Amino acid sequence: MQYLRALAQRIETVYQQLNLRFSDYQQQQGLSCISGCGRCCTNPDVEASPLEMLPLALNLFDQGQAEVTLDKLRAASGFHCLHYQRLSLDGARDQCGIYAHRPGICRMFGAAGVRGKDGQARLSVCQPIKTARADAYHQTLSALEVTPPPMIADGRQQLVNLDPLWGRQTLPINQALSWALEKVLTAAYYDDPDNDGTQAA
Repeated sequence: MQYLRALAQRIETVYQQLNLRFSDYQQQQGLSCISGCGRCCTNPDVEASPLEMLPLALNLFDQGQAEVTLDKLRAASGFHCLHYQRLSLDGARDQCGIYAHRPGICRMFGAAGVRGKDGQARLSVCQPIKTARADAYHQTLSALEVTPPPMIADGRQQLVNLDPLWGRQTLPINQALSWALEKVLTAAYYDDPDNDGTQAA
């Protein structure tokens, strides 16, 4: 458990760096996320590594919510993030229920750089931002070589470097959290002096 807590601190240090790098770029280009929008939270293709979910898993464990959350994840039938909170029927007003502990991909998404098949940097911007901030989007595209966007792949690699075993594989976001919670609960079990070191039945 000591290793997991130390690793989580290092992850959060990287998160602070990602926040600054990606948020600064988005604000400077006028491509910040739209207030109340949670469209990306409903995307079934959003994936994270178990490593990215470790700070959240430890926070849930410390609050006594790890096992309850794991049960909810196992019972969940939908594909969107378990912690996505819809506040309106049309999905126009939504919010993240774990914003402070959200994974790395959520910190980089919105407006960022990706590599095309030709290896060149391309701007990836979600549809709601493209629509609401069309002028800023086109201006940013025209100045892409002068002001290159921060790359999602670079941010991911920063995280992978912390622990390749945890960080290399990406999973659907709920599965990644389940994986992290199971590792935290297992580590806590073996750290408990009241246990004799054998797995519970």
